[in-house]
Amino acid sequence: MITWRFYFEMMQHQQRFIYLSLLVVSLLFSCKPKSSVQNQAKPKIVHLTYWCASNQNEINLAQKLVEKWNRDHPKIQVTLQPIPASQSSEEVLLAAIAGKTTPDICSNMWPGAMDDFISSGGLVQLDQFPDFYEYMRQRLPNDLLETFRAPDGHYYQIPWKTNPVMMMYNKRMFRQCGVLHPPRTYSEYLQAARLVTKDRDGDGHIDQWMGYRDIRPVWWQRFFDYYCFYIAASGGKTLLNGSEIIFDNEASVRVFRFFQELYLNGFYPKTTFQGDNFLAGNLATQFCGPWNVIHVEKFKKPDFEYDIAPIPVPDDYQGPTYTYGDHKNISIFSTTRYPQAAWEFAKYLITPQSDLKLLEICSQIPLRKNLTGDPLFQDYFCKNPMLEKFAEQALFTRGVDGSSVLKEIFDGISQEYEACAVYGKRTPEEAVKNATNRAQVIMEWNQP
Repeated sequence: MITWRFYFEMMQHQQRFIYLSLLVVSLLFSCKPKSSVQNQAKPKIVHLTYWCASNQNEINLAQKLVEKWNRDHPKIQVTLQPIPASQSSEEVLLAAIAGKTTPDICSNMWPGAMDDFISSGGLVQLDQFPDFYEYMRQRLPNDLLETFRAPDGHYYQIPWKTNPVMMMYNKRMFRQCGVLHPPRTYSEYLQAARLVTKDRDGDGHIDQWMGYRDIRPVWWQRFFDYYCFYIAASGGKTLLNGSEIIFDNEASVRVFRFFQELYLNGFYPKTTFQGDNFLAGNLATQFCGPWNVIHVEKFKKPDFEYDIAPIPVPDDYQGPTYTYGDHKNISIFSTTRYPQAAWEFAKYLITPQSDLKLLEICSQIPLRKNLTGDPLFQDYFCKNPMLEKFAEQALFTRGVDGSSVLKEIFDGISQEYEACAVYGKRTPEEAVKNATNRAQVIMEWNQP
C-alpha cells in the first residue's frame, strides 16, 4: 500500500510539474515581443469630400483629377460628389453650412454669395496657410487678386476660372455691309449698326439687326449688357466698394445712354427671340462667354464666319478693356477635420496640368498669368484660336461684389434698364439715380 501510495503521489507531483511547465512556457511565448513590422501602427488615411459643379463636363474633369490625386496620395483620399441638385448651388451650400453637412472642399463657389458664406462662419480663412500668398501671386496679378479679398481683409476663396464676356461678331455680315474691323468704341458700334440694320426682304419689317438682348428685367441678364459694359467703361469698377455704392457715376450714365440709342434707332429689337438668331445670320453681334464658342462650332454652317473682340468702350476711354468675368472659385469649409490636407488638394486643383485639363475638358479659362505664352498651353490654343482670345481677356476681368443683397440691387438696375434703355421712359441720368437710390435703401435696410 505504501509503495502504491508513493507511486500515485509521485504521479500527481509529475502532472502538476508538467502543467506548471506548460503554463510557464505559454506565458513566456505570450510575452514575446512582436516583430518590428507588427509593432508599426497602420498609417492613418485622411478622407476628404470634394463637391464639384453638377454639369457633366466638370464632373468629367473632377473625376480625372480625383483619380490621379488618389493614386499619387495614398494617405489623403478624396471622395468626389457633384453638388446636390437644387434651384442654385448657393442655396445648397448655405443649407449645408446651416446643417453642418458641408464637404471639405468645393470648386463651385460664386463670389456673389461670399458674404453669406463668411458671415455664417462656413469657410476657412485661406491666408492663414503660410504659402497662400506665394501661390496666389504666382497665379494672378495683384490688382485682380485684391478683388477677391473679403471685407474683413482676409481670403476665403481661391480664384480658379473665368468666363469673360466678349463681343462675338459675324465677319461676313460686317464685310458685306462695309464694316472693315470690329467696332472698338460706342461711336464705331453705332455707325456699324446703321449699316447692318435693314429690311432684307422688302416687306417693311427689319429682319437683320446689329444685336439682341433679352429685355426681360431679370437680374442676371444684366451681366451681358449693362454690367459688362459698365465694367469696361469704368476701367474695371464693380457696383460696390465694401458697403459703399459706387455705380452712381458717368460710366453708368454712358452705358444707359448707349443702349437707349440702340433701341431708339431700332438697331436692337424690342422682343424676345426663340432659337439662335446669331447662327441664323440675323444678328451681327452678341455678347457671350467662351461656352458659346463650343455651341457655334458645333452648329454653324460651313460658310459661317465669326470672330471675337473686346466689349466696346466710350470714345475717349484709355487703357485696357475690362469685362465681367463670371468667376467660379474654390473654398474650404470650416467643418473639415483636415484643413491642411484640404489645402494641399486645393493647390493640386490649380496646378498648370490641372488647368490644362480644365481647358481640354470644359473649354473654360483658368485664371493664370501668361496663360497664352506658356508652352504647356500653346498646343491647345493653336487648335482653339477663338478660346485664346478669351484667355487673353481673362486677367482683365472683374466679378461681382460678395454682397448678400446683390441680387436685389441688380433687380433695381434691371427695372431701370428696361424703363430707360428699352422703352425710353427715363433719361439715363434719372435711371442711374433711381437705381442707386434703391440700392442705398436696400443696403440700409439690411444693415445688422
